[in-house]
Amino acid sequence: MTAVIGLLKMSVGQPSPLGASLVQAETWNFAVYAPDASELTLCLFLPDTEELLAEIPFQGRTGEIWHVAVSGIEQGSLYALKAAGPNIPDAGLRFDKERLLLDPYCRKLNRPQMWQERQYASHSHYSLAKGVLEQAPFDWQDSVKPAIPREKTVIYEAHVKGMTMQHPDVPEHLRGTYLGLCHPAIIEHLLALGITTVQLLPVASFMAEPRLSALRLTNYWGYNPLNFFAPEPRYQYEDAVAEFKTMVRTLHQHGLEVILDVVFNHTAEAGEDGPVLSFRGLANRQYYLFHSHGEMIDYQNYCNFTGCGNTLNVSHPMMQRMIMDALRYWLTEMQVDGFRFDLAVTLGREFKRYNPFAAFFQIVAQDPVISKAKLIAEPWDVGPFGYHLGQFPAHWSELNDKCRDTFRAFWRGDQGVLPEFATRLLGSRDIFQKHHKPASCSVNYISYHDGFTLRDLVSYNDKHNWLNGEENRDGHGHNLSKNHGAEGVTSDEAIINARNQHRRNLVATLVLSQGMIHWLGGDELSHTQHGNNNAYCQDNPISWLNWQLDGPATKFLKFVQQMLKMRQSLCCLQQISLLDDNYQKHGDKHHVHWYLMDGTDMSEPNWHESDRHSCMVDIVNDNSGQRLLCILNASDKNQAVSIPAPLRNLLFDTSVNDGLTPTTAVRKDKWLQSAYSLSVWQ
Repeated sequence: MTAVIGLLKMSVGQPSPLGASLVQAETWNFAVYAPDASELTLCLFLPDTEELLAEIPFQGRTGEIWHVAVSGIEQGSLYALKAAGPNIPDAGLRFDKERLLLDPYCRKLNRPQMWQERQYASHSHYSLAKGVLEQAPFDWQDSVKPAIPREKTVIYEAHVKGMTMQHPDVPEHLRGTYLGLCHPAIIEHLLALGITTVQLLPVASFMAEPRLSALRLTNYWGYNPLNFFAPEPRYQYEDAVAEFKTMVRTLHQHGLEVILDVVFNHTAEAGEDGPVLSFRGLANRQYYLFHSHGEMIDYQNYCNFTGCGNTLNVSHPMMQRMIMDALRYWLTEMQVDGFRFDLAVTLGREFKRYNPFAAFFQIVAQDPVISKAKLIAEPWDVGPFGYHLGQFPAHWSELNDKCRDTFRAFWRGDQGVLPEFATRLLGSRDIFQKHHKPASCSVNYISYHDGFTLRDLVSYNDKHNWLNGEENRDGHGHNLSKNHGAEGVTSDEAIINARNQHRRNLVATLVLSQGMIHWLGGDELSHTQHGNNNAYCQDNPISWLNWQLDGPATKFLKFVQQMLKMRQSLCCLQQISLLDDNYQKHGDKHHVHWYLMDGTDMSEPNWHESDRHSCMVDIVNDNSGQRLLCILNASDKNQAVSIPAPLRNLLFDTSVNDGLTPTTAVRKDKWLQSAYSLSVWQ
């Protein structure tokens, strides 16, 4: 090691930028935030064997930032850190001078981080993945970001691995990788479906919880972050960074946006008894949020507003800086288009309470790069007073679980749902108030990764999560699902037909709703998780999409394609602008009329009839005179309808076997709308 150090040249370096940055050929500057450390050491390793090459003390310190510059480092070398200081858990100090730590600003990992308890306990440096010191140019081939307007956005939620692991047209060596996701067969499918934007489950590096590793399971979804900058090596063929960029470039070249699901609310270091991997070993007191007793902070009692053991202290300036640096990195260096923020209420917690005007939201709004990106909030966490739907800034969009639950309840036939259903269908203006926010603030969805798939929603009354190792206690119990007479797989044709019609109703309702549309990847393929509504630890065919479609599944896929195509062709379904809403004064204005099935106006008493399950809604464009009529019948009886105008073009009727109906002129004053179905007329 002495000989190796002799070949390297050290100098004080600079405190900015944080992380490892290439200053000139073979000269790297390292800057690390560790305010309570007494010493900091840079550890260099061989790229192939991870053999330790050198340990170099940081030469300089400026305020709370340690820094050193080292010349003579070859491209591809590996690195990690060691931090010395007091180990006083009661004071929040967790230093261990023998413990190897990952740089929080590391841009690339040499391998996935796997939990190895024996190696960790023995302080083996092989227990931790290493940062890669490499900076390679990338040719973006003049690709540009598609910049899809919010109101035209149709999101497709996908898992990098699960999307292609069973796709027959994707080469076997590329299945489950970034390169597999941008294979022509996948792009063709997305474009044919009518997707504008691909939203990826977490791709920043993560580690499975020790508990899952002991059960021989894994954190398949990736919501347990190790680092916020480095793309996950599990999804690489050879080079995660270059291949991630290739994926983004290819999707952009075909007009598709890329949104990342990001987790800035907790880390893989878990709670009090969790491992020391990075943040905790460098700045435990600053990076995490702790409970307090009066004026005294209890540093051994981590706030657990995430359900994962710890909560990041986003109100701390250095945590804010790290998150902003990470967001800018993904938007500029990796060229993504936006983010979906997991448990986003945590981002706005100041003094542990959510503040809609929190500093984090203010600095995002002022940032010239981040403020232009698509920003989607999961508007809750599991901490006290953690539900805040509708309370994020107007340039953010929010997952609307009320929309999901109401659509499900209405088509399940629940009592008294019609008034709220009408509100959700027209953009949830009770939550996203007119004059102040557009309807595209609402992200409407029927199913999400954490819950039943669409097929399971109409096939199971109860969750079946036994394979998760928690005795079926995990997962949501309030699913608003309906099995139509049999739990799971059945050969009963009547049940199968009822389930398919139920699915068509839900899809059509989602497409007709005002707001940004979110589609769970695989629902169009009739994907089933066999009743598992929390498949976060199932890295197997339970979660992987099945691309071998039978006749009914192919028909359903065509139905979804036609529904999304219809939405993209009708302006009134993308962003309706009503006369009494001054948020947008330019453009077309619309009238909305609600009718009873006999063609008379809905009155105030009609809305309060708990057993009313049917109505009609008519959307009229003032400028063009174009009209769109939707007939909704969630009752168990066929209903005669008096169509408000004598001539209508029937676009589709979900009671038809495949849901597809040719556009034909129907000259009828009366129409019979089948039970549990809807039709749309133009």
